[in-house]
Amino acid sequence: MPNADHDDAGRDEVLVGVVVRVHGLRGEVVVEARTDSPQERFAPGAVLRGRGTGRAADPGALTVAGARAHSGRWLVSFDGVADRDAAEQLRGVRLTVPTAGLDAPDDPEEFHTHQLTGLRAELTDGSEAGTVTDVVHGPGGALLVLRRPAGHEALVPFVGALVPTVDLAGGRIVLDPPDGLLDPED
Repeated sequence: MPNADHDDAGRDEVLVGVVVRVHGLRGEVVVEARTDSPQERFAPGAVLRGRGTGRAADPGALTVAGARAHSGRWLVSFDGVADRDAAEQLRGVRLTVPTAGLDAPDDPEEFHTHQLTGLRAELTDGSEAGTVTDVVHGPGGALLVLRRPAGHEALVPFVGALVPTVDLAGGRIVLDPPDGLLDPED
């Protein structure tokens, strides 16, 4: 299964967290981790790239001053973010790290999201099914987001029965979906 999200900036960065809100008065923020190794990514001294989205400005490089797990999320403080007002400017910011130097997952059945994004999707008979545009992580597992040739999106559970082949070297995945899974929603 994927262990980090693809960032809109491109295949050279991986999303490791999203600032969801401010915590307290001293500049701490609540981060929804998007990585399997938050202790490493949010370790004091780690430098993350802050990418603004929507109303959030692009803060650039952010150095982690401290972090701790809290209720399934992470409370993180950054150098130079000393109060609630400064922390509020980070709400919605996507935290990324460069893909260069990232270790490939040890498990051959596990993938980083940036490895899957952009892969050609085809059916078991070789016909075109679309392109993987994203991976959505939910409580039931990961879903591949496909841009279908007709232009609509389809969600495919990222499980072996439906995605029997991931061929990174060949730039493709093979799908074996049940009838109707890839059809447009009405």
